[in-house]
Amino acid sequence: MNKPRLLDQVREVLRVHHYSLRTEEAYTQWIRRFIFFHNKRHPRQMAESEVTAFLTYLAVKRNVTASTQNQALSAILFLYKKVLKIELDWLDHVVRAKHPSRLPIVLTREEVTPLLESLQGLNNLLGFMLYGTGMRLMEVLRLRVGDIDFSYRQIIVRSGKGAKDRSTILPEKLIPRIKKQLQYAKELHDIDLSEGQGKVYLPYALSRKYPAAETEWRWQYVFPADRMSVDPRTNILRRHHFYEKNLQRAIKQAVYDLHMDKRVTPHTLRHCFATHLLERGTDMRTVQELLGHKDIKTTQIYTHVLRRGAGGVRSPLDV
Repeated sequence: MNKPRLLDQVREVLRVHHYSLRTEEAYTQWIRRFIFFHNKRHPRQMAESEVTAFLTYLAVKRNVTASTQNQALSAILFLYKKVLKIELDWLDHVVRAKHPSRLPIVLTREEVTPLLESLQGLNNLLGFMLYGTGMRLMEVLRLRVGDIDFSYRQIIVRSGKGAKDRSTILPEKLIPRIKKQLQYAKELHDIDLSEGQGKVYLPYALSRKYPAAETEWRWQYVFPADRMSVDPRTNILRRHHFYEKNLQRAIKQAVYDLHMDKRVTPHTLRHCFATHLLERGTDMRTVQELLGHKDIKTTQIYTHVLRRGAGGVRSPLDV
C-alpha cells in the first residue's frame, strides 16, 4: 500500500490532535509554500537553515505581520515535530517581523446603538450578541443549544481561543429573542430529523463516544444555516452554523450607510463590550475573565479610551 502524500499525512495528524478546519487549511498552505520556496525539496532534506531562510524571507521581502510569521513558524514546527518526528534546533537567526503597537478601534455608546439597530434579521440579533456578551464572532456562531444557561444568566463558551472554556454574560434583554431563535432552530431540526438528517458536526471524538449525540437537540447550533452543506473533511451532508461573511458584509454596509469614519468589523463590538464595561467601573480581572484573556496586559489595552487625550494629558488650549 502506498504511503500517503505529505500534506495528507499533515491533515491526518492535525485531525488526530483536534485542530480546527481553519487551522488545517492555514497549516497546509504554509507547509506548501515552504516546500515551493525551496524548489519542492522534501522537508526531510531540509533543516534549521532552510526554515530560517523562509521565515526571514516572509519578514524582509513579503513584509508580513508578526502574527502571520508566527503562524508560518507554528505550521512548520508542527510538520517537523508531529508529522516527521524530527526535532529542530532553536532558530536563532530568524529575522522576526515586528509586532505593531496598535490600539483597538472602539465606538462610543452613541455610535454602537444606530449601528446595531440598522442590522436586519438574524444579523441584528448576532450584532447584539457580540456587543452584549463580548464573544468573538466564531464563538457566537458555534454556540450550541446546551451552552446557554438561562437559570444562571450565562453562556458557556466552549473551546475558545487557546482551546479553553469560559463563561460570559447572557444579557437579560436578549433572552426573549434568543428563546425565539431557539424555537426556530428546533423547528428546523425537527424537519431535518423527519427527512433522515439532523446530524450536526461534533468536536473531537464525541461522535464516536456518543453515537446518538449528533442528532440530539442540545448539541445543535443556536444559529443554524438556512441550507445543508457537505462537511469538507468527511463529505457528510449536515446543517452547519450561520455563515460568518453574512454578518461581516452586513456590518460593512451599515457602516457605509451611516457614514461612519471608523473601520468597524464584528470584532469591534467585542472591543466596545470591554471598553464600556471598564467605563462603568467593572473590575479589570472580571473583564479579563469574560473575554478569556490569558494575560491581564491584553485586557489593559482597553484602558486607553478611559484616558483624556494622549495619556491623560490636557492640551494647553483646554487649561
